[in-house]
Amino acid sequence: MKQLDDKSLLEAFRNCERRALARMLTRVENKHPSVLELLDSVYDRTGDAWRIGVTGPPGAGKSTLVNRLVIRYRASDDLIGVVAFDPTSPFTGGALLGDRVRMETIGRDPGVFIRSMATRGHLGGLAVGVDEACDLFDAFGHRKVLVETVGVGQSELEVANATDTTLVVLVPQSGDSIQAMKAGLMEIGDIFVLNMCDRDGADEAYRELVSILSIRELDHGWRPPVIRTVARDGGGVEKLVETIAAHREHLVGTGMLEQRRRNRSAAKTKRLVEDVLSRRIWNAARRAKTMNRIASGGSPYQISQELIDEFYEEIHREQAHAETERT
Repeated sequence: MKQLDDKSLLEAFRNCERRALARMLTRVENKHPSVLELLDSVYDRTGDAWRIGVTGPPGAGKSTLVNRLVIRYRASDDLIGVVAFDPTSPFTGGALLGDRVRMETIGRDPGVFIRSMATRGHLGGLAVGVDEACDLFDAFGHRKVLVETVGVGQSELEVANATDTTLVVLVPQSGDSIQAMKAGLMEIGDIFVLNMCDRDGADEAYRELVSILSIRELDHGWRPPVIRTVARDGGGVEKLVETIAAHREHLVGTGMLEQRRRNRSAAKTKRLVEDVLSRRIWNAARRAKTMNRIASGGSPYQISQELIDEFYEEIHREQAHAETERT
């Protein structure tokens, strides 16, 4: 596909051309100047996809589990989107390369679109733009969107704010549940998956998880279940799919789905405003000027207030100019 203008790109996207989806996702990652306008143009097509977050410590088998879930969901002929995140860069050949190898089979399926995105130093397990990527998959017609995170710790909680159902994947190894508790994962999981249950200690780990979750406060009547799987050979995946469907029914029936999505939209709106204002205030000229002031021993408290005051003055000048143009 040759370089398209915004109008042609939007038309190709609406005609469900996969390369147009890829281009739009790239614009999201690169924060292209027109990306917000493009996203707004397709937002009325969103709302049908079920977003499933898959998080947990490294080595828990998340990619293998995602692979199995995609195969199962494709049996219904639904279009499936997968967003997998790499803590470094999509070109390093690190963890991402392993994900691609494990997902090679589903990657050849024309009904599956896999996108790898880099966190680019973002502290969370999600890359900047994950909500927007999910919106694009949704608008394109994908009925399930699976978001696999890198499992980096406390900031991993972001997955709960970006998806409808959050899976926390653990394995039966010493201390894994305790580490998950420290990371805060026990508080945000809607469903817990004890993977690699063919290992020694699986029964003990299962009982431990159930015991820990038994004291967690119910979420409008929902107590997170623990599903045992062996993702490598598909064991327990059917039960997991049924449990995800049950959670969806619970959210819809209690009205929590609407509230979750409303909260997600509010958080996204706040983040977008902060991002635009930050880039507007912290432009190249102001950055250079600020660094010179700091190098000269200036107070960061005073400098920051001056930056804000300067920004307000710039806005007032623009408003005055616009008023003059209208008259």
